[in-house]
Amino acid sequence: MLLATPLLIIPFALYNLAMAGLFGDGGVGVLDNEVMSVHMLSGTDWTMAFGDLLILIALVLLFVEILKATRPGSRALLDHMLSMVLFVAFLVEFLLVQGAATQIFFILMTIAFIDVIAGFAVSIRTAGRDLSIGL
Repeated sequence: MLLATPLLIIPFALYNLAMAGLFGDGGVGVLDNEVMSVHMLSGTDWTMAFGDLLILIALVLLFVEILKATRPGSRALLDHMLSMVLFVAFLVEFLLVQGAATQIFFILMTIAFIDVIAGFAVSIRTAGRDLSIGL
C-alpha cells in the first residue's frame, strides 16, 4: 500500500503546511520567501523562492510517478486510483480554499493531472505490449 501512495502528495502537503504557517508567517506570502540565491557569472543574482522549489519538487516526483506507472500488476491500478483521488483533492482545494487560488497551486494541480493522464496512458500502452507478446 505504501508503494501505491502517490508521491505528489508531498508538494500538496508542503503547500498546505506553508499556508498554515509552518514555514514562516503563513498565507500566500510564504510562496515568495527566498530559499536560495546564487551569484551568476553574468553578474546577476539568481534566486529561488519557496513556490519555485515546490514546483521543482513536484516535477521530480512526476518523473518518478511516471516510472512507477510502467510496472505491471494490480498495484499499478491502485496507484492510478489514488493519483486520481489526489488530483480531485487538488481541484476541490483550488476551487474552494482562498489560499489555494495561486499560480503555484494551479501548476501543482496541473502536474497532478498530468500524472493521472500519463499513468493511465503508460499502463494502457504497457498492457497492449504485454498482450501482443503473448500472442
